Amino acid sequence: MSAPQPRLEDLRIHRDKNPAAPRRTGPLIVGIAALAVVAAIAWWLARPKAPEVRTVAAREVAAAGPGAVRTVLNASGYVTARREATVSSKITGKVVEVLIEEGVKVTAGQLLARLDDANTRASLQLAHAQLDAAKSALEETRVRVGEAEREQTRQQQLVSRGVATTADYDRAESTTKALNARLAQLATEITVAERGVALWQQQLDDTVIRAPFAGIVTSKNAQPGEMISPMSSGGFTRTGICTIVDMDSLEIEIDVNESYINRVAPGQPVEATLDAYADWKIPCKVIAIIPTADRQKSTVRVRVGFDQPDARILPEMSVKVAFRETAAGATAAASAGPTARNVVVPAAALRQEGGRDVVFVVASGRLERRAVTVAGTRTGETELSAGIGAGERVVVEAPAGLTDGANVTEKKL
Repeated sequence: MSAPQPRLEDLRIHRDKNPAAPRRTGPLIVGIAALAVVAAIAWWLARPKAPEVRTVAAREVAAAGPGAVRTVLNASGYVTARREATVSSKITGKVVEVLIEEGVKVTAGQLLARLDDANTRASLQLAHAQLDAAKSALEETRVRVGEAEREQTRQQQLVSRGVATTADYDRAESTTKALNARLAQLATEITVAERGVALWQQQLDDTVIRAPFAGIVTSKNAQPGEMISPMSSGGFTRTGICTIVDMDSLEIEIDVNESYINRVAPGQPVEATLDAYADWKIPCKVIAIIPTADRQKSTVRVRVGFDQPDARILPEMSVKVAFRETAAGATAAASAGPTARNVVVPAAALRQEGGRDVVFVVASGRLERRAVTVAGTRTGETELSAGIGAGERVVVEAPAGLTDGANVTEKKL
């Protein structure tokens, strides 16, 4: 059989009236990709940027020689006054006059203020009157005692002649003894009256407030018309007239971590720098190491005295100190000779954290805190004997609050 012949109808394309429309996914994918790109760009622009820090490379130098000044410990503290007093009164009273102002120099015993003394003066006058009355009574009794003694002598003579009786003599003798006893009593009363006068005189003196020592008035705490009392009694009662500071007794008080107290010794030379005068190096020395430690802070208090007083040094100023090497340590270092090479970094790179000397090093965009050992100081620079190596970049300027391991952007100086 022969194959069927194709027909023209077999070649026609049949279309349904409601064909299923094909899904167009191409534009949707392009849109999603565009949104992802936009979101990525927005995140990149809004992402938190790493803070910028300025760094300097540490350079290597020869270890300090025998003649170099070495710092064995850096610390900070405050200027305090060894002699400081808030001057008050011994009694409670109303202030009627204040004769000082802040900043005035006063001498020991100088008059500072007066309290109301009207009642005290009246009591003192009464005591003087009582003393005068007692003295007058004593003089009267002394006269009567003389008269009684003469009468007793006459009665004794009359009795010996048989003119008077023994009873008359006994009566005269009793009168004499009674007047002598009265005389002794009045003498005692005079002593009591004199003590009363002294007491009220002391009360009167207590209304005058004087400086206990020479110094400078740093605060004025009371005004005329106010009540003042040696103890706090609430309300508007003041407890002091003023505060006086002996500027010759200024010293530095430092809390040294007990782990480093072995580097401090009495008489050790110290170089102090006030925060108010950063370029002024003040020669000092260790006065004493307080022989007890603070259990909570693990510190030992050290007193450092100034070699020369200066008017620029004021109480409560903050100060940084560098404890220098003692003579014994310098001798040992000289005998040992230089055995290593140190590195030098800017002084701004050295920081204090927990009583330890540290610097921040930037490595691979991250901060790294390093504990270091200070070998000495130079003008604007610090020499380190351990903690970092030459060529490592240390942070000299950075925003506050940076911590170990933080990401940073480095700007090399």
